[in-house]
Amino acid sequence: MKTKATKLIIQIPCYNEEASLPETIAHLPREIPGIEVIEYLVIDDGSTDRTAEVARELGVHHIVRHRRNRGLARTFITGLEAALRAGADIIVNTDADNQYPGEEIPRLIRPLLEGEADLVIGDRQVLKHPYFHPVKRYLQRVGSDMVARAAGFPIPDATSGFRALTREAAMRTIVVSNYSYTLETLIQAGSQRLAVAFVPIRVNRVTRPSRLMRSVSHFIANSGATMMRAYTMYRPLRVFTTLGLLIAALGVALGLRYLYFYVQGNGSGHVQSLIVMAVLLIVGFQTVLIGLVADLVSFNRKILEEVTYRLRRLELKEGEDATDD
Repeated sequence: MKTKATKLIIQIPCYNEEASLPETIAHLPREIPGIEVIEYLVIDDGSTDRTAEVARELGVHHIVRHRRNRGLARTFITGLEAALRAGADIIVNTDADNQYPGEEIPRLIRPLLEGEADLVIGDRQVLKHPYFHPVKRYLQRVGSDMVARAAGFPIPDATSGFRALTREAAMRTIVVSNYSYTLETLIQAGSQRLAVAFVPIRVNRVTRPSRLMRSVSHFIANSGATMMRAYTMYRPLRVFTTLGLLIAALGVALGLRYLYFYVQGNGSGHVQSLIVMAVLLIVGFQTVLIGLVADLVSFNRKILEEVTYRLRRLELKEGEDATDD
């Protein structure tokens, strides 16, 4: 079943991108079969250069500015909210550094137009990425596999920011992380049972160092924290039960160790193993209980997400009605 989509908004989060923005805008499509209106949206995340002025000079249709730098995750959500208010049926997110070719956008949105997906990710084919260091390729692959386990579906490229969403999917998107939106939104999509598709894309040569990945250790630390937070929010029972069972298993191992020495007639010299075993079993049991409580909290979060979604729909409908009047 094909989706009737008339308006596409391409959003571009920016931070000090006056030099690269003209080339990025120049390669964006002006016409796409199945789309009646194409508009551009620049979210200026507290830039200290002329990013907003350059966007205006280039004829960008919508410009939203943060008074101070708030990070990529917040900028992404600001863009979604602005695009929804502007009446977008499909929203494409791309980078201002022209890493993602604008010519790939028609292929990116095709699964949405055909009604096959709610969210489409541009797959950079990480293992064959021509501009990634081998270490980065490995880390990207491992990270994607970990996110896939949490999301519940195969993910070839979890950190790609080149993605397209339907209006409904955008209204359901909530990001808590301050670092990046890419990992959390995929896990959230899996939790909400959204249809997610991946489209292989080519990439342009990187023109500047990544501002999100200052170093490998910085990337691992922040991405790891984001994944752990998302895991505990959307898969709390699995996380805490696994952790609790591991702790309890260590306690059982110590108990078997004590039993071995007891059978050998040397049990009195290893009583401390029994004490540590008891502590570990108690801690493991309590961790599983924490998982049960966290799982109940997770259900409350799903209710809040549904409430947020319905509020967004009402606000947007009221805004459309006010515009019509």
